[in-house]
Amino acid sequence: MGLGLTPFPRPALGAPAEEVAPALLGALLVSDLPPGRVVVRLTEVEAYAGEADPASHAFRGRTPRTAVMFGPAGALYVYFTYGMHWCANVVCGPDGTAAAVLLRAGEVLEGAEVAAVRRPACRSPRDLARGPARLCSALGIDGSLTGLDLYAPDSPLRLLAPPGPPGEVLAGPRVGVAGGAQTPWRFWLAGEPTVSAYKAHARRSRRTGESTP
Repeated sequence: MGLGLTPFPRPALGAPAEEVAPALLGALLVSDLPPGRVVVRLTEVEAYAGEADPASHAFRGRTPRTAVMFGPAGALYVYFTYGMHWCANVVCGPDGTAAAVLLRAGEVLEGAEVAAVRRPACRSPRDLARGPARLCSALGIDGSLTGLDLYAPDSPLRLLAPPGPPGEVLAGPRVGVAGGAQTPWRFWLAGEPTVSAYKAHARRSRRTGESTP
């Protein structure tokens, strides 16, 4: 596909997470990481409001791990969960205030063959980036990219504005969170088969890792 599109406006990422999240639906995330380009259209996201949000990794303040969430907007925050998966977030909100949008799912528009190499067990095109861990795998995102500026000229990942109206946006509780479980900050596009299945919070041991940013 031709990518004669404009970047997602960086100033728009300075808004609160719950406003940025639905605005990201339909946006394109372009990965030029080896072995080739993959383009994903975002169909599902979740907002996390940092120190004001008990479901956020930054709820208890700045740590070496969460420092990137405090800005600037447009950076990538990547974390490890369940001892086996990477999840990616776009940092948003005013500089110095922790906030991020978890990228939960998307439709692979270009580079399906590259995404399939990264996800050899996947049996359906709709599942290539259906869920936050699968999305990271399809795009080649891992922990080495946390802190990456998506707007840097040499960035291997770029965030592009939606090429058109994304469609009907729905909202509901976030997936698998305890604190703030009923906060309707999960946003998704109606009728999209790539949107992941909703799961409520299940208590687990600390050693399994966290599941929300």
